[in-house]
Amino acid sequence: MSLFTRREFIESVSKTAAAMAAASALPAASAMPLHRAGANERLRIATIGVRGRGLDHLNQWLKMADVEVAAICDIDENVIHGAVDKIEKASGRKPAFFKDLRKLFEDKTIDAVSVATCNHWHTLAGLWAIQAGKHAYVEKPMSHNVWEGRKLVEAARKYGKVVTVGTQCRSMKGMREAMEYLHSGKLGKVKVARAFCYKKRGSIGIEPETQPPKGVDYDLWLGPAPERPFTKNRWHYQWHWMWDTGNGDLGNQGVHQMDIARWGINKQELPRSTSSLGGRFGYKDDGETPNTQIVVSDYGDTQIIFEVRGLPCDKYKVVEKDAGLLIGDVFECTEGALVIPSYSSGIAYGPKGELLQKFGGGNDDAHFRNFIDAVKNNKPESLNATALDGHLSAALCHLGNISYRVGAPKPLSTENPFGGNGPANETYRRMRDHLKAENISLDTPMTVGPALSVDPKAETIADNAAASKLLTREYRKPFVVPETP
Repeated sequence: MSLFTRREFIESVSKTAAAMAAASALPAASAMPLHRAGANERLRIATIGVRGRGLDHLNQWLKMADVEVAAICDIDENVIHGAVDKIEKASGRKPAFFKDLRKLFEDKTIDAVSVATCNHWHTLAGLWAIQAGKHAYVEKPMSHNVWEGRKLVEAARKYGKVVTVGTQCRSMKGMREAMEYLHSGKLGKVKVARAFCYKKRGSIGIEPETQPPKGVDYDLWLGPAPERPFTKNRWHYQWHWMWDTGNGDLGNQGVHQMDIARWGINKQELPRSTSSLGGRFGYKDDGETPNTQIVVSDYGDTQIIFEVRGLPCDKYKVVEKDAGLLIGDVFECTEGALVIPSYSSGIAYGPKGELLQKFGGGNDDAHFRNFIDAVKNNKPESLNATALDGHLSAALCHLGNISYRVGAPKPLSTENPFGGNGPANETYRRMRDHLKAENISLDTPMTVGPALSVDPKAETIADNAAASKLLTREYRKPFVVPETP
């Protein structure tokens, strides 16, 4: 097929928006008569954000005979053609196109949406979809801050909608078997859960302010975020390294490993304390988030220690014969260890490093299928990754970033920055050795955040006004997450 012409594009928008009144707020789901896909009907779905991960969503939906990709939505006209071609080639039909997701939500024939936008839009897009009577698959991290994640959980419960998060490891056969083995107690008690994101990230450089590309609704792209001038480093993928729109690699790649860590230690609440340190080392660029970071989430009886490294480094090894990992998790237990080197595999070792058992199997298909089945059977409880799971795991990342952001400078030569926490200080010494190997002077300042006292039930922070403020954000009207969804 040929790409949309300008005329076709305008006609598509006009047709799909016909008879729809513009609205700044969406009506409650209870006020809207909706089409609902039964177990034997085709479910009509729309994908929001079709560059990058959104194309992966489309690939999954297009595999399913009982799913119809009815529409796509993106603020950038320049990126939609690949998605349109893909859908028409697979189905023989062009999807409806919406530039404004609010117009998409007014279409009562659409049963569900999948959200593959930038992080700062995840919660609001999911919440508006729920209020419009639709189910939602929301990419990780489910939220951009702690407070709004809880609001999405509340909305899913209030409106009785199926809401899942894109932590696909939750549906992998090998991962589920590894977690069952860990929870069985065969390795004893988990002393420390370690999570790793050693993912090389080069400098993004320094870019001047300029005009957004033609065909882009930049104001809509900013959405809940503060108004900022356009630069290439606030745009495609680089938005991950800006606090307004991203959460650094801790909330990007790292939220997968944080989710596995929390799953492994069986915690369904926030930790009682969180602390973090790190910095952006090795180069100076427009990036704001750390490329090197340690986060300690203390639950009292166990802890999660997370490491981010963006500069080249060696793999972390548990035992000598272990292949090591750059991205993954390690559960140090009283009777051995469980190593998670990928989304779908695990290796259990005994106390002397002897191999006990291997786990493997699974792919992304199962996670997307789990969502569709839950929607068609109207069973949110059948989800492998619930809205609550998405909220809690993202919140662990947000709390770590909050500690970092309210921290103070100290030199890398500082000893025992985590006080009497032996495993955390050992992690810091390895981080410091890594930076020394990259020719970073120990006189270089890092940022050392305070140990934040967290109320796991209320999801608040005590005795730190600056940190408490970062639990949420000031939303730019009309892109506001409501206090009561």
